[in-house]
Amino acid sequence: MTEQIFEEWDELNSDFKQLEFDNKAYLQQLEQLHGIQKKCVDHIAHQRYRLSIISKTIKELGKKKINKEKLTELKSDIMKRKAQLYEVEQTLPKPNGIYLKIILGNVNVSILSKEEKFKYKDEYEKFKLILSIIGIVMAILNFSVRFRPLELSYIFLLVWYYCTLTIRESILKVNGSRIRGWWRLHHFLSTVAAGILLIWPDNESWSYFRNQFMVFNIYISLVQYLQFRYQRGVLYRLKALGERHNMDITIEGFHSWMWRGLSFLLPFLFAGYIFQFYNAYTLYSLSYDHETTWHVPILSFMFFVLFVGNTLTTISVIPSKFQEKVKLQYRIMSQRLSSQLLCRETEEEESSKQD
Repeated sequence: MTEQIFEEWDELNSDFKQLEFDNKAYLQQLEQLHGIQKKCVDHIAHQRYRLSIISKTIKELGKKKINKEKLTELKSDIMKRKAQLYEVEQTLPKPNGIYLKIILGNVNVSILSKEEKFKYKDEYEKFKLILSIIGIVMAILNFSVRFRPLELSYIFLLVWYYCTLTIRESILKVNGSRIRGWWRLHHFLSTVAAGILLIWPDNESWSYFRNQFMVFNIYISLVQYLQFRYQRGVLYRLKALGERHNMDITIEGFHSWMWRGLSFLLPFLFAGYIFQFYNAYTLYSLSYDHETTWHVPILSFMFFVLFVGNTLTTISVIPSKFQEKVKLQYRIMSQRLSSQLLCRETEEEESSKQD
């Protein structure tokens, strides 16, 4: 028994030596990786600097109308090169934006692996779904029971939720997500609005508005669940067709892909926006009460800004969504036709072999 223990220890020692060797090789490759990454970043900066000089020269020559055809061709090549540089840049670490630097400092949040990027995006979507379900339950409880600590707990949850979303979306942005600027701003404004709600005293104006606010949150959470189900399905579908970017995400409106069932979801979205306007109107009416605190007019203004921003942003992207739908349908039809032709050719070959 004693000899067996010593044999296992010797075997463990040899395994540890292999671990030390592998770790040393790993650290060397890691240093080489950082060096290559720095070279690539320097190359990209150099390319962009030279491209800016060439672009300025093209503008000067364009005014003189010299070699117009060649200049047009060169402009097209420059646009392609900028797109190529963007794609290369997505594989390299990026510096944090101002917001992340304030929150996290200079911690590197770049995700270089495509698989890890998709996992992070998937966790972001699950986080939103879970918090939406919790939000529905708590809003229903608050609507049914008047209990101040429960109200404050729910509103604090909203503050934490939207604040967390701003951080997660900033990390997604660093890693190449093409989320529209308004939707990020929407969550910053929502964080501020939830913070004001949290410190709104328990007075008559709050008592008048609280049930309407709880119903609004129940509705918004249900709409977010519908969006999650529809958008996630379409995202996986388009990703399988090679149409989408790994870091595309679902948001409180449209994003860069086309929804299946667009006509079904649009009325729910706009009803939510109208509800925001109704909240703004209700708070505006309450602001004329002499007992109303400063929280009421500010929240009225913020709900109105959210209503305008959401409505205009959604309306502005609807035409492009229908164009993408047409393109997607055309691509699916093309794939079906090509597969049918391939099947026919295979059947003809097999029949000719039998003959």
